[in-house]
Amino acid sequence: MRITTLVLLVGFVAGCSSGPQPPPFKPLLDTKTLMETVIDPATDVVWGSAGQIITAAGTEDLRPTTEEGWANVRNHAAIVAEAGNLLMMVPRAKDGDEWMRLSQAMVDTGASAMRAAEAKDADQLFQAGADIYSVCSNCHVKYLPAIVAAEAK
Repeated sequence: MRITTLVLLVGFVAGCSSGPQPPPFKPLLDTKTLMETVIDPATDVVWGSAGQIITAAGTEDLRPTTEEGWANVRNHAAIVAEAGNLLMMVPRAKDGDEWMRLSQAMVDTGASAMRAAEAKDADQLFQAGADIYSVCSNCHVKYLPAIVAAEAK
């Protein structure tokens, strides 16, 4: 009975560890280049699509006014959200703690901006943009000097 139990247990453990191999991800960009070419342009679209600019000449409302405009914001918010996932990939992930928390927050705030754009809710989009800015700023304070120094070599 013990031998049968042992054989079944060994077979079960061996079966659990022989799952499919993870996909062969191949990151092409370092973190700095990912920021410059993907994340920065996408966040600029989100930030430039909510709020107002008040000058002596008057007030300019930044919210999109067409279906295409809202779709453009949604698409760029999706890039922000998915870029958070890209930041969690090796070799970009700087640690398994704060870096992962901030990257996940980027996914969440990007998704919030997507929902706001889909709802055509300029106030919600403005708040989502502020949340994205907060996540980015918190990450830059902690990690940007080290990223710039490491990738300048």
